[in-house]
Amino acid sequence: MPITTIAGLEIDLVRKRMRSLRLTVYAGGRIRVAVPLQTPTAAIEQFVAARHAWIQKHQQQFAAREPRPSLQYISGELHPYLDKAYELRVTSAPGRARVTLDEATAHLYLHVPAASTAAQRAAVLAAWYRQQLKQLIPALLRQWEPVVGREAASWGIKQMRTRWGTCNIGARRIWLNLELAKRPLPCLEYVVVHELTHLHERLHNARFWSLMDQFMPDWRTHKTELNRVHLAPGTPTDAD
Repeated sequence: MPITTIAGLEIDLVRKRMRSLRLTVYAGGRIRVAVPLQTPTAAIEQFVAARHAWIQKHQQQFAAREPRPSLQYISGELHPYLDKAYELRVTSAPGRARVTLDEATAHLYLHVPAASTAAQRAAVLAAWYRQQLKQLIPALLRQWEPVVGREAASWGIKQMRTRWGTCNIGARRIWLNLELAKRPLPCLEYVVVHELTHLHERLHNARFWSLMDQFMPDWRTHKTELNRVHLAPGTPTDAD
């Protein structure tokens, strides 16, 4: 991918068959500009220069984000649940692997076979996180659907690399990122409201954010909290 300097910034410039110019800032500060094939250089320079402050803002946000920890899923590690840190205790146990949470001692017990691998222990814990979200989400939908004035026909949970949530508007189906189990509960609520609001407005335009102001006036606080976290190296993150 060619790298060029535009408006004093190093840019990954891509020319492709498309209708409009597109700018993306990635974790680590990399800037990518995709433009239609015949776009004049002057138009690209004007496009980037007009967004110089926006680029710097997002580069600074990425720089301030929490690094993703390297985990081995062994005793002594700290693992979050709804943004509270719990000390992991791995115990050897026959039979089906399971997780138990001790709120009083802030311990998260991972009961697994003695020969389990780090990948197997990670899978057990991920299944537990998924189950916790499955228990939380129905109540949040019952709370927020009347506020937003839209109902999801279905919902699901999946691991996503670049989005906290997505909405299939035609099917009225919302997806929530499994990683939300590790963030503060209001952040989960924000993503639920965000995706439900897409059932009013498909785009992230002025109408969409005006509706968000109406439904959840403090949404910016929760969005800022989520922006502190890297979902995957090198990728921008947001609710979609």
